[in-house]
Amino acid sequence: MSEERVSVSIEEHVAVVALTRPDKHNALDLAMLDAIIATVERLRAEAGVRAVVLHGAGKSFCSGLDFPAVAAAGGLEGFTAVLDEPPPNYFQRAAYGWIQVPVPVVAAIHGNCFGGGLQIALAADIRIATRDARLSVMEGRWGLIPDMSITRTLTRLVGIDVAKELTYTARVISGDDAYRLGMVTHLHEDPLEVALTLAREIASKSPDAVRGAKQLFDEGWTGTPAETLALEAKLQGELIGTANQLTAVTAALAKQEPEFTDPV
Repeated sequence: MSEERVSVSIEEHVAVVALTRPDKHNALDLAMLDAIIATVERLRAEAGVRAVVLHGAGKSFCSGLDFPAVAAAGGLEGFTAVLDEPPPNYFQRAAYGWIQVPVPVVAAIHGNCFGGGLQIALAADIRIATRDARLSVMEGRWGLIPDMSITRTLTRLVGIDVAKELTYTARVISGDDAYRLGMVTHLHEDPLEVALTLAREIASKSPDAVRGAKQLFDEGWTGTPAETLALEAKLQGELIGTANQLTAVTAALAKQEPEFTDPV
């Protein structure tokens, strides 16, 4: 993994991931995409991580694909090939991978959040943005469609008419507008600090219950009643009576801070 593209620090069960190409507003070249995918793979297996904060260094979260850099590296040919296992192409892995991380991901958005950068942010569980952040489903400007898992993210946040309008027009909207539309969870002048505070709060809860809750909503959001109710029962049955569940009950009754054991 290229350290000049992504940095990761872990403290008190919270992993802080920074996109670190600030001179280019964290635009996505192939080295950064490789680094993001490698970071996702690491966090999917990292012991002791209970929450993730994702943000961009410098003036922006991520300004989208760096077309000149990708063209200089040989263009897009080969990177959009359909693979046998999900997600089916290289670019999708940099975004959809955050959904596959088993713990909650909180994105702190400021500055530009365009195209692929927006799709990465949409794959987080929670988004906190500044009022003057600039967001856009920008692929239409380049004669393309958004193809980094937007069908699994934006469609859960806004109506299909809103998703279509944003995509057809490639319009840039503010953090205020994104909040009003439901694309952003909270607005704050310091989204990183709020994201860190929220991640620490999540990390203080039973890691088994939090992981189960993420799985419940991600897998059950659009299922049938039979499927989703069965999933609730299954996940709850796997939690009841476990060491962490009993620790949560004991600590709550004693009004003490619990000490949980992280999944292996």
